[in-house]
Amino acid sequence: MTTAVCPGSFDPVTVGHLDIVTRAANIFDRVIILVLTNPAKQPVFSEQKRVELLKRVTTQFGNVEIDTYNGLLADYCKQKQATVIVKGLRAMSDFEYEFQQALTNKKLNPGTDTVFLTTSAENMYLSSSVIRNIASLGGDISDFVPGAIAADILNQFKQEREDQ
Repeated sequence: MTTAVCPGSFDPVTVGHLDIVTRAANIFDRVIILVLTNPAKQPVFSEQKRVELLKRVTTQFGNVEIDTYNGLLADYCKQKQATVIVKGLRAMSDFEYEFQQALTNKKLNPGTDTVFLTTSAENMYLSSSVIRNIASLGGDISDFVPGAIAADILNQFKQEREDQ
């Protein structure tokens, strides 16, 4: 049984993320969506909320689970006996950074390989930061995030605007 890990901050999850997860779920026996905390970023959504949103948009997958971790991805993969890390690529600019990360993870955990899945053409421009920018200004994000969570995302930003 092949276990793959799809790591990311998912702040918030987008249709691009879901596209990569869907394709990974069709390739691998078990897929763990791993919500990581990036110390260089200040997340809008709590770790708990990101997990909740991901659970709601992945209910159709019997082989996908959601987890969190605050350590090295290579160590997490060892703990879970995951042999694959799945990373989505939107553009060539993503590749250089992700390739460096893949080589580092391979050095830290030789039993894990990184697989790159290119995003669908319609999602190439899409990122969580784009969603955050649109939502923070009250814009329509319905084409960019799974419908089941669009209201949650907009409400989070509406609350932040009201609190200011």
